[in-house]
Amino acid sequence: MKVVQLLPALDGGGVEQGTLEISKALTVAGHESVVVSAGGRLVAALQRDGARHVQWPIGAKRPGRLLDVRRFRRWLAEERPAIVHARSRLPAWVCWLAWRRMAAATRPRFVTTVHGLYSVNAYSAVMTRGERIVAVSDTARRYVEEHYPAADRSALKTIYRGIDPARFHRDFKPTDEWREGWRREFGELAGKRLVVLPGRMTRLKGHADFIAVLERIRARHPDVLGIVVGGVADGHHAYARELKRRAPWLAFVDHRSDLREIMADCAAAMSLSTHPESFGRTVLEALSLGTPVVGYDHGGVGEILAQVFPPGRAAAGDVDDAAAKLCRVLADEANAKRAIREHDFDVRRMCAETLALYGELAEAPRQ
Repeated sequence: MKVVQLLPALDGGGVEQGTLEISKALTVAGHESVVVSAGGRLVAALQRDGARHVQWPIGAKRPGRLLDVRRFRRWLAEERPAIVHARSRLPAWVCWLAWRRMAAATRPRFVTTVHGLYSVNAYSAVMTRGERIVAVSDTARRYVEEHYPAADRSALKTIYRGIDPARFHRDFKPTDEWREGWRREFGELAGKRLVVLPGRMTRLKGHADFIAVLERIRARHPDVLGIVVGGVADGHHAYARELKRRAPWLAFVDHRSDLREIMADCAAAMSLSTHPESFGRTVLEALSLGTPVVGYDHGGVGEILAQVFPPGRAAAGDVDDAAAKLCRVLADEANAKRAIREHDFDVRRMCAETLALYGELAEAPRQ
């Protein structure tokens, strides 16, 4: 099979990581993988794994979008892929508008993945128009069923995201060289027990709640230091300055490529998004490393915690409950680590199920 995946860019994030994982699984299995995006820092990794990247800002909001539809239709006719898989709304619109005008007998099969709990409107509805609709969690599946009743239920399939157990496992320990460099760069962290909140600085990620939680536990655990890891999202620089003024004792770290090492070196991690998320990859990564996580019990994060670390579930939006759960973790870290359960949120399972879906759809009768 030749499979084309579409997304806005390849700079980083859960959608991008999943795209690379499926692309690698395709090439390992002997298929042809093509990814269309505006490019980014992950392109080199994609190409190293044997995929072809087509530079096309198909997810850019700009005038002349209808010209992209016609160009993309011609491109699909030339490429003749078996599957075209849209992972974001604007690329999905370009693809769907091009695809629906192609001959049904020869056009590729159309797959979409609902990666997020998008705003409910006609623009988002395109993600439910695939011949197969992949939901990344039961939360995402319920979102489609509740808000898009016209979506074909028989086309909807839950395929949980997964982590690489070779990279994220309890025996992983950062190297001494990494620890020396980390302490050298952030000397104020020496001798502290760290609690990390991963995620770009936007209001939705719950940084204000993180500060409130740490304020509640500081007297009981004076050796604990909170650390925020993630760059400032576009348009949120004033928000970042506001947080730093409010909590000068909090450590703020920009986007890092060593988040795995940071989470493995922490006493605990937190997930306090103000709105439910469809999955929660960093929660799963931290737990797989043996780092307890306290998070709001909603969305995909709640699903993961219910299966892997029930003691970490805090009532959504309740900073007092989150602080109490975090105190219990910090009071007995060894016991908290033992309470983390084994799980099957495995990238190999995710890839196998996705490739099986591609193969089944490629052979299915056309309607």
